[in-house]
Amino acid sequence: MALTTTEYKYIQLDERNVPIIAGTTMKVVELITSAKAYHWTPEELHTNYPHVSLSKIYSALAYYWDHKQQLDADIERRYQFAEQLRREAGESPIAQKLRAKGLL
Repeated sequence: MALTTTEYKYIQLDERNVPIIAGTTMKVVELITSAKAYHWTPEELHTNYPHVSLSKIYSALAYYWDHKQQLDADIERRYQFAEQLRREAGESPIAQKLRAKGLL
């Protein structure tokens, strides 16, 4: 995978210009999604992702705030795609069985 450096020490862009945390396979949007979903502080993010140093987390957060509109749009696009796939997949067989038994 070809990576491009950025002005952020620990953020690189992959071949599709997706920001990745250097030395990991984690996308900045993945870290931000966790921060938003669980209201995690940078220290809590580090506790839950110990392979990502705290300095890399702060770099990713800085990158996010400097590119918020673009990354929020990417997060929304990913959410809409996941929702579309969920709708197309329909209810799982186990959920159907549980619903038939009145357990859902």
